[in-house]
Amino acid sequence: MRAMLACVLILGLGSCATQAEVRASAPSGAATLEGAWTVDLSTDPNSPYTKPMVLNLAADGTVTGSFYESEIIGGRWRADRGRTCVSFRTTDGVGPYHTAACLVGDHVEGQTWAEQRGFLFNWNAVRAVS
Repeated sequence: MRAMLACVLILGLGSCATQAEVRASAPSGAATLEGAWTVDLSTDPNSPYTKPMVLNLAADGTVTGSFYESEIIGGRWRADRGRTCVSFRTTDGVGPYHTAACLVGDHVEGQTWAEQRGFLFNWNAVRAVS
């Protein structure tokens, strides 16, 4: 029994080490997603409608910043399976907006679900010009 417990403990620690290695290698992916973005929320190509998004990705997997001029709440990011993605909430003071987005080449592809408004919106973003 003691040998089995030791084996489980060793395997568990090995798994933790593997997760730590993944997390340690992730900041390079984070560096390409981190920063200021211009999100295209246009529904009509003839009527541009853009809003800013700022992503700050910490080594512990958390995301802070802003989207659509609202503070990011409960944000998380992960670099895995060849892509770097974020997920977070914002609010308009009435209800939550749930956002998920991934870096695709030099741009971001995302979607936002406005729970209280009952819609899901797909959007793209490009790196903001300084």
